[in-house]
Amino acid sequence: MIDVCLAEYRNPVHARALVELLDHYARDPAGGGTPLSPAVKAALPQALAERPQAFSVLAFDDDQAIGLVNCMEGFSTFACRPLVNLHDVVVKAGHRGQRVAQRMLARVEEEARRRGACKLTLEVLSGNRPALRAYAREGFAGYQLDPAFGQALFLQKPL
Repeated sequence: MIDVCLAEYRNPVHARALVELLDHYARDPAGGGTPLSPAVKAALPQALAERPQAFSVLAFDDDQAIGLVNCMEGFSTFACRPLVNLHDVVVKAGHRGQRVAQRMLARVEEEARRRGACKLTLEVLSGNRPALRAYAREGFAGYQLDPAFGQALFLQKPL
């Protein structure tokens, strides 16, 4: 039976699941293909626990961790309300196609609404067709303010 829950970062079972699943994602080409460093693995659960704007959703199949969504609350100045960015979405390969992501996204939406968020945001690689289809099914779409200016793009500048 698949169980979806908010992660408790100080719970050792949840902390291990979070690190294991994020490392699994990081090693995948869609996650960059590089494992998490030992320092990140050791520090991540505590670092997230110290950030009230962070929350994560975990999925378990009995005792096996199979899915993770890490979220960070931001703020929309246009709406003067919080927004929630889905930062990492992971479902282990053996459980894909079973609507695990759908169930985790529903739990994320529930928590975002509880926090008064005006929207959910996420980034996805344009070549990740299965993820794009899953997000579209759940109501995610590109956005624009004025068609003359085109769709919004996600950019980064590493520091």
